[in-house]
Amino acid sequence: MHVKFCGFTQLSDIQTAAQLSADAVGLVFYPPSPRAVTIEQAQILSAAVPAFISVVALVVNMSKDKLINLANDVSFDIIQFHGDETPEQCEQLASAVNKRWIKALRINAETDTLDSVRAQIAQFASAGASSILLDAYHQRKYGGTGARFDWSLIPHDSALPIVLAGGLDADNVAATLGLPIYGVDVSGGIEIDKGKKDAAKMRAFMKAVKRDRWQNATVTGAI
Repeated sequence: MHVKFCGFTQLSDIQTAAQLSADAVGLVFYPPSPRAVTIEQAQILSAAVPAFISVVALVVNMSKDKLINLANDVSFDIIQFHGDETPEQCEQLASAVNKRWIKALRINAETDTLDSVRAQIAQFASAGASSILLDAYHQRKYGGTGARFDWSLIPHDSALPIVLAGGLDADNVAATLGLPIYGVDVSGGIEIDKGKKDAAKMRAFMKAVKRDRWQNATVTGAI
């Protein structure tokens, strides 16, 4: 189980995430978001991330020119497309800056089915995505709602590694044990305010995930 902490705006929170050995940290480049950062903020934050921790740039319907400018100004490793981007658009945009990428799918229990989710993932896999992120649908927001979707819609035979987001915290992340996922993505569940993390919540989340890792390894006979 890999862990991505997302929505950083403060240097001290980045440092805490690094101390806790998070696998990835996310920076939001979507101005309407309360967790959005400027180029200047992002430069400071990304410079504080140690080697072997990935910096993920979250973008929403960003134009090619803006993405190129972002890649020139900020050091990041992976693009997280979190808007209405098609598989073809993701491929073209990522190729323009030579970055690996993941796509966030917002799952709507009223319209999505297991087959439709599986088919969408396959389309992004064919376009070159490295992973897929599943989050809860909201008609007016592109993410960060803290809502949880129906986990029965997570396919066991996904064409891509799945990262689970939406309403996760230290108290419920244990419930993800046994789901067909590669990692978890949390933002609001480790905050005291939008964009401001709580060190105790971050620590508790990582502790819960590490406990799940040990339990899962025991169950599968890995140790």
